[in-house]
Amino acid sequence: MVVMDTRRLQYLYELSRMGSMRAVADVLGTTTSTVSQQIAALSAETGTRLLEPDGRGVRLTPAGLRLAEHARGILAAVDAARLDLDPAAEPTGTLRVAGFATAIRSTLMPIIEELAEHHPAVGIVVLEHEPAEALAKLAVDDIDLALTYDYNLAPDPVGSEVETMDLWSTPWGLGVPSAQAHALGGPGGAPTAARVFTAFKNSDWIGNSRNIADEDVLRLIASMAGFEPAMRHQADSLDLVEDLILAGLGVGLLPADRPHRPGITILPLHDPDLRLRAYARIRAGRGAWPALALVLGRMHPGQGPGLMPPGGEASRPRARHL
Repeated sequence: MVVMDTRRLQYLYELSRMGSMRAVADVLGTTTSTVSQQIAALSAETGTRLLEPDGRGVRLTPAGLRLAEHARGILAAVDAARLDLDPAAEPTGTLRVAGFATAIRSTLMPIIEELAEHHPAVGIVVLEHEPAEALAKLAVDDIDLALTYDYNLAPDPVGSEVETMDLWSTPWGLGVPSAQAHALGGPGGAPTAARVFTAFKNSDWIGNSRNIADEDVLRLIASMAGFEPAMRHQADSLDLVEDLILAGLGVGLLPADRPHRPGITILPLHDPDLRLRAYARIRAGRGAWPALALVLGRMHPGQGPGLMPPGGEASRPRARHL
């Protein structure tokens, strides 16, 4: 196996361009002796004769010419990598992002529009995935950034190989047909989550087809109320959850601040409350890449591009229903 010091390729490439060791020494700010020594060392590394006499000077052998051509591409790639990884460099490159639809729409899309205007050298590839799917892709380097979520009642911890930044959180409630919302009538202040669930214990329940966190939350609160929810439907779209509720097919979780259609009431949940939490997650140590640091900084302007150590979590507003 041939092992080469890429720094020595610079001497060979410049010699192929300049034609003399003196000219190479002038360009690189060194001596002809150093140029000769570096190319000789490169020849030893490759086990190939790279120079041959040419009058009072030298010229590249056919093998030297071929290696010099390779050197041009190799040196360009090294320079590109150095600039790409230099925190002070102008952001460039393609950022691969996987995440849930709400975070992509509300958090990422405005940044994409800004990048197109002010940082056109940064490209974005968008993949819509649920948290488990996005984190699986992050683990094998298929993506650079995962936008995920969890619930405060069903936290989704990650390992030490992942860094997390909090994005936002939002309260969630139980979506029910408005005609049945009166089931919670009676004296007293705001009903507890268990009391809200008890009022609909005989209903069918809607879970998320791609994330078990929704069902985990439903079963947890139902257990506090002393019953097992009938998980009848599954949905991965909030619109479909609403459709099922309006059709009288069940009840399910919805964002409390979501503008909902007539005929649906979202009952707030207290003691315990329920919040969906959204996160940006990257592989540990990757945040210095200028393109990624730029996007993370735009997601959390007050904090900048740095992420918290493992432990943050995300939220999302899609559908859930088993």
